[in-house]
Amino acid sequence: MKKYIVLFLIFSCGLNAQEKLNVYFDFDKHNLNEQAIKTINTWIAEGKNYQVTKLYGFCDSKGTNSYNDTLALKRVNEVYNFLKESKIEVLKDIEIRGFGEDFKQSKIQDENRRVTIIFTSKMDKVVEEPPKPAEKQFAEKIKSAKKGDLLKLDNIYFYNNSAKVVTKSEPILYELLCVMVDNPTLKIEIQGHICCKRPDEPEVISTARARAVYNYLIRNKIDRNRMSFKGYGVSRPIHPIPEKNALEEDDNRRVEILVKEK
Repeated sequence: MKKYIVLFLIFSCGLNAQEKLNVYFDFDKHNLNEQAIKTINTWIAEGKNYQVTKLYGFCDSKGTNSYNDTLALKRVNEVYNFLKESKIEVLKDIEIRGFGEDFKQSKIQDENRRVTIIFTSKMDKVVEEPPKPAEKQFAEKIKSAKKGDLLKLDNIYFYNNSAKVVTKSEPILYELLCVMVDNPTLKIEIQGHICCKRPDEPEVISTARARAVYNYLIRNKIDRNRMSFKGYGVSRPIHPIPEKNALEEDDNRRVEILVKEK
């Protein structure tokens, strides 16, 4: 299947402008493939406050009308469940429609096999003066760190199978921001890790998690030339996989910082 560039279409102006994201599916399938998961997680990692208002499902012209109508709705349901599991706000009275093949078909059949997510968004407020976190553990680690040291960001957690950071992790993000502001020569690599997966499964979620931290720092005016990000999947777990409990899963579902220059 082709890899698609994600296009956001602005329908109206203002903070509550409606936008859309297209997620593409394999032929005759309703399950999210690797590229579809990557597309959604990249969107989540942009760090906006999203509210999904509509989900539209589409199919190519292969098969009967009734079959395609059902397939389109299955695709919508798959996306809906993924959004809910990722803690994305979905309107209670969301408009859900399956168009099957009853729409203006693209000559490129791959483009017809999709779900369109229609949403409103509002950029997170830029932090002009980073608030002081209750603890300065990471700042203390940076003081004694040397080039090549790998430091774990404690207390940063993500929703399962998602790049969305849980609310309780916001203080450590603020602390990392403070560290980058207070140490203008510091250069880092942000490394993402996941839990609960087999080693042969894709690393798209771990990369999206690292990107989410990277995007947070970019939005708060940290020079992108001081940072890079990379996902390592489950290749470097703290606890053996499968984990024994939720605490071990949280430990493996983490972000670490590699000191590249100081």
